[in-house]
Amino acid sequence: MEAKPIYLNGKWVTGESSIEVNNPATGEIIARVSTVGRDAVRQAIADAQAAFEPWRRLTATQRADYLMAWADAMTQRFDEIARTITLENGKALAQSEGELKLTIDQIRWFAEEGRRAYGRIVPNAVDGLRHLVIKHPVGVVGAIAPWNFPMLLAVRKIAPAMAAGCTVIHKPASATCLSSVPMSECMDAAGVPPGVYQFLMGKASEISTEMLENPDCKKISFTGSTPIGKVLMDGASANVTKLGLELGGNAPFIVFDDADIESAADGLMIAKFRNTGQSCIGANRVYVQAPVYDAFVDAFVARVNKLKIGNGLDEGVDIGAMVDEDGLDHALKHIEDAVGRGARVVAGGNRWGDVGTFLEPTVIADVPQDATCMHDEIFAPVAPIAKFETEAEVLQKANDTPYGLAAYAYTENIHRGLRAAEALEAGSICINAGVPTTSMCPFGGLKESGEGRELGIEGLEAFFEVKHVAIGLKDE
Repeated sequence: MEAKPIYLNGKWVTGESSIEVNNPATGEIIARVSTVGRDAVRQAIADAQAAFEPWRRLTATQRADYLMAWADAMTQRFDEIARTITLENGKALAQSEGELKLTIDQIRWFAEEGRRAYGRIVPNAVDGLRHLVIKHPVGVVGAIAPWNFPMLLAVRKIAPAMAAGCTVIHKPASATCLSSVPMSECMDAAGVPPGVYQFLMGKASEISTEMLENPDCKKISFTGSTPIGKVLMDGASANVTKLGLELGGNAPFIVFDDADIESAADGLMIAKFRNTGQSCIGANRVYVQAPVYDAFVDAFVARVNKLKIGNGLDEGVDIGAMVDEDGLDHALKHIEDAVGRGARVVAGGNRWGDVGTFLEPTVIADVPQDATCMHDEIFAPVAPIAKFETEAEVLQKANDTPYGLAAYAYTENIHRGLRAAEALEAGSICINAGVPTTSMCPFGGLKESGEGRELGIEGLEAFFEVKHVAIGLKDE
């Protein structure tokens, strides 16, 4: 099987070696993608640095035109790219299509927002001085993307960096690097100048180390685990490399006794089972107030039992394969631990099928607070549910975690909803809704869930340096 090339300085390059990309639904090898060593990464950074000055000097409108052309090229190949995401990731095709639609929307959003990166004139405090605040792109950016939303979470880094005037080196996850090939082909088709965007693969530690130690790489934007984020923070100290980190989560999902139970059950279906439960903002712990506990569990389980499991390319599938065996084993251990501590499996709980990495969508009731799944990120289609008595109690439990990426609460009481929004320690909070993310609003975490923000105007500002210019004026 011939290895797919990577995209370096405007050219397609067959690397020194290659890695396999597997279909988690079948276990089959579907492609090989070229890899390179650290020397090639160093050269890519040099080429990106050379491309930076002419790219940043383009007008924001000119850069926007390139991004719009990229989005157009992705739209023309929509079905092919969505199918590729499902083949390498395992998610249902409808969810891959949803990911790609949002991806294209975010490219267009940042293309437009780049034209509104305003500075400001500050009223002078001293006679004879004028003050300007202007923005300057940070420079070469390393964009390291994860496997769970391989297209969407890469573009959240690439599009705003390019719109701001930065050049980008994109390193996707090894498990899901195949979709980056057509994405890069679309970038090439858009006519983006060589060196402005590059896509490479290789040993993650070598690539990240070169990015951290090379003074020409000014920023790394990373989505992944908190332990790896901490390693990057340590390494960034050598050159004071700027970091944008979107790390782990442990999102609480709270159902108060005045909630619309049917609406809350629908919301949890999205917050828990979207992307086969492999989402950093997925509902990880479900807390239901005692008076409505049984009714909610029954309503939720009834919905879960209707979910269709199978190959993501098959029609009507809701739950696809998990990305690999490690993730599946991790989830099964969470289930076993909870049951061992007195919890009850009321839906699913088992591996599904003889081929592929499938897990039945699972609901565990009466989960004690000391169960591992109430503290560790599950990253699987497993919903642990616990009962609570008071608002103060559940808010304390919800915040009792080092993570703070997302939180959900359902209540028909506006006062309670606002209290919860103010008290919950998370970067994204959903009240009576199951999906918080939109292109126009900032996304990121508190505590150990990360540093900085993506999306919204904040996602663009993350790729600028701010300069203060003081100008002395002479009298006539």
